[in-house]
Amino acid sequence: MPVKVAVITRGCDKNTVDSESMLGLLQANGYELVDEPYQADALIVNTCGFIAAAKEESINTILEAAQLKKIKPELKIIAAGCMVQKYCQELATEIPEIDGFLGSNNVPGLLTLLDKVLSGDRVTRLENGVVDPDLYIPRISTTPHFYSYLKIAEGCDNRCSYCAIPVMRGDYSSRSIPVLLKEAAFLVEKGVKEISLVAQDITLYGKDLYGRESLTKLLQELVKIEGLEWVRLLYCYPTHISDELIDLIARERKICKYLDIPLQHADQEILNKMGRKQKTEKVVELIQKLRKKIPDLALRTTFIVGFPGEREQHFATLLKFMKEVEFDWAGVFTYSPEEGTPAAEFPEQVPEEIKEERYHRAMLLQREITSRRNVRWLGQSLTVLIEKAAKEQGKGIYQGRTQHQAPEVDGVVFFKGCDLNPGEFVPVSVTGVEDYDLLGESKA
Repeated sequence: MPVKVAVITRGCDKNTVDSESMLGLLQANGYELVDEPYQADALIVNTCGFIAAAKEESINTILEAAQLKKIKPELKIIAAGCMVQKYCQELATEIPEIDGFLGSNNVPGLLTLLDKVLSGDRVTRLENGVVDPDLYIPRISTTPHFYSYLKIAEGCDNRCSYCAIPVMRGDYSSRSIPVLLKEAAFLVEKGVKEISLVAQDITLYGKDLYGRESLTKLLQELVKIEGLEWVRLLYCYPTHISDELIDLIARERKICKYLDIPLQHADQEILNKMGRKQKTEKVVELIQKLRKKIPDLALRTTFIVGFPGEREQHFATLLKFMKEVEFDWAGVFTYSPEEGTPAAEFPEQVPEEIKEERYHRAMLLQREITSRRNVRWLGQSLTVLIEKAAKEQGKGIYQGRTQHQAPEVDGVVFFKGCDLNPGEFVPVSVTGVEDYDLLGESKA
């Protein structure tokens, strides 16, 4: 009988892609995939090591698996991903129930490791070298059938003082355009209508591989894929957004009028301490240019509050910036000191209670901004990608997203409709706003 394997994913959408590649590799090599850990002969926990909360969630998941092993002692547990890459020795010592350790950027090594683990060995594979740009593994999707993520590069060359990603994921390493087109076409054949491009910084794509930033070249080829309706751009570093890219977004129907530009802060002193290369005045100029050339553009960003040395005046600068720029969407995070990063050793660490207080103030402000920005859609007819029937909202109510709303992180559209199916596109007349969400009605 085939060996049964389950995969649990923690962390970001890039981890989701890695897990889907693991699943595809396992199935192609004769393993039986199961959904529930108790059904498995081997359980893979794909961990996240980005911030303290993510690490805690990953550790708790591994500990739950260890408890299952008391009931099912033959179960093999493999810890994989970012946290393993950074904390393998500690995990091996503290959680002896783990049978195998697979570091980041090492999906192809899973088969050899799993074979040895099933034979009774305790195995570690932590090679974190340059990603093979032409590696292609048919993925098994774990997202709804109509949208998926396409990881176009691995690692990061931006050495932000608070971030351990380069330690866990290595230097920036692009995947080749031919293999990305092949993977995207495969996803579309499986029913995907919307693809979100992800990497630590998608705007740097191709510089290591082709000698120049090549995101526009990749996009020009992606939009030719028949059946692909939306291409979404996530995680764009502000200093790398070129006029060429802006013009392409403006004129190409398939590219969502949406950009995620993580800024992390707006006070220049704090940005300098963070190791961020942008200048706030240049960011303002960039946003003005974007909105002039792409009037219906939705902008998302992320901010970190409570960074070491952040005083009330620094935080006030951030709030003032948020009010003036008015991002459609913003995520706010409290600073988390990560072992091995320069910022963890900085003086003037901010107390947790102040971090939390600033977090709530920033989020309250952003809710007001988002609600105000959403009002501009009232009375308009927008194309909506249906996600599901929203039964909790009432009979005949559906949930979907416009091109201005990314999956999982932004607001949604609740609208009245009849006999509609997930994955379909329908026109929706916007009739109301509820903070983050839109309300509407479809005549389709």
